[in-house]
Amino acid sequence: MKKILPPDVTDKQFDRVLAAFREVVGDNWVFAEETAELISYRDPYAIVDEAHFRPSASIAPDGVDEIQAILKIANDFNIPLWPVSCGKNLAYGGAAPRLPGSVVLDLKRMNRVLEVNEKFGYALVEPGVSFYDLYNYIQARGIKLWLDVPDPGWGSVVGTTLERGAGYTPYGDHFMRQCGMEVVLADGDVVRTGMGSMPGNNTWQLFKYGFGPYHDGIFTQSNYGVVTKLGVWLMPEPPGYRPYMITLQRDEDIEQAVEVIRPLKVNLVIQNAATIRDLHLVASLNTSRTEYYDGDGPLPDSVRRKIMADQDIGAWNFYSALYGPPKIMDTHLEIIRDSFAQIPGARFFFPEDRKDKNDVLHHRAKTMAGIPTLTEFGLVNWVGGGGHIDFSPVSPTTGEDAIRQFNMVKQRAHEHGFDYMGVFIVGWREMHHIYTLAFDKNDPEKKQRAYRLFDILIREAAAAGYGEYRTHLAFMDQIAATYNWNDNSLARLNNKLKDALDPNGILAPGKQGIWPKHLRDKR
Repeated sequence: MKKILPPDVTDKQFDRVLAAFREVVGDNWVFAEETAELISYRDPYAIVDEAHFRPSASIAPDGVDEIQAILKIANDFNIPLWPVSCGKNLAYGGAAPRLPGSVVLDLKRMNRVLEVNEKFGYALVEPGVSFYDLYNYIQARGIKLWLDVPDPGWGSVVGTTLERGAGYTPYGDHFMRQCGMEVVLADGDVVRTGMGSMPGNNTWQLFKYGFGPYHDGIFTQSNYGVVTKLGVWLMPEPPGYRPYMITLQRDEDIEQAVEVIRPLKVNLVIQNAATIRDLHLVASLNTSRTEYYDGDGPLPDSVRRKIMADQDIGAWNFYSALYGPPKIMDTHLEIIRDSFAQIPGARFFFPEDRKDKNDVLHHRAKTMAGIPTLTEFGLVNWVGGGGHIDFSPVSPTTGEDAIRQFNMVKQRAHEHGFDYMGVFIVGWREMHHIYTLAFDKNDPEKKQRAYRLFDILIREAAAAGYGEYRTHLAFMDQIAATYNWNDNSLARLNNKLKDALDPNGILAPGKQGIWPKHLRDKR
């Protein structure tokens, strides 16, 4: 494959850059040849040409001093850098850069758990710390704190928080539970946000806001700095825990279910970030599509009914948990049971009711207790080829919006020959609707169909008032363009911040549709 370079950089200049990088981090931590190390930074589920989002090299520093030195070189030579923490966000592009030819700034070596405070319930970590790393650290020391983990749990605590990801305990909104950052700006200046900006302060991980403007949010889903330390609040181990599952028999039951869930959630009867998962998504963790059907197009209803019977699951499946003293759990359980009894055919299960240890409820029981797993990757076996990307619009927690989004996405998916595989993650007043578009990454025609489908979904969701909260590299510009109120005033603000904080445009060009000035007019 032809060698790729950063834009407007010659071979000779790039050789000088690589030599300078090696002086900073050593030969072993600069990858510039087409070896397995560099190939691992490509998009694993590329929906466009596999070579498109391809880095020219990667560099793995170990510490703030090395990051500052790398930034100086990048500014001197106009080298675009693409920072990643662990690079495991595979359904959104993995570690691949938005701008082809960028150098991946891989922070995996900065993997230290700097502090875990059991009394106040927080951790301070570097970007290379995975959920497994932090979980193992806590377990090895017998600390009575729970993590909040996403699906799957091998990604970075910092990276997931900066992407405003979600987990499934009562601490499910990761950015809400973040407290205090250390950030290296593009010019090498190091900033600590909140109380951390006061020397010797002892509440950096206890009080978010400090004095003056609150800056942490501008470093999430952005390209304004490199976050090198992050505080996260952890949940005290509860005195009791009971995960459960409720199956719903018809697709249309999701409308009534969301109306039942909303008041329970905002009144803290449902305590965690619960999920409503459709038949295909649940079934995909334990079986493949071809075991039931080898034809083209979406699964026929007769096949869906057989899967429901074989796995004893519903068309929709609600997973949640009870936390706290037994008497409080019993009270909440009675209210929840009575509420869901309004839905004809709803069935209630605890893990002990599901004898098969591979049952999804047993997997969700771990996740809702903050135990990281990789079980969710079973979905890649649903169709041959293993590719998938996620379409992620946000909606109000109303039954009308749930059924509207479901029908809108399902109809278009079926028209393009794909199954609907989706989940609604129930937040405080909103739902993250994540449609997993599974396709054969080795089949160019299916990839093209998947791309066309995704393009249509973005446009139709925006027309209906639904915006995506994050997306794959290939669609960042398109989704950013849907946030265009007042003649794109948000984009103008983003550009002003970019030009002020990173005038040479070296940090993550194109991330979330934010481009530096010298590339902006070319997009």
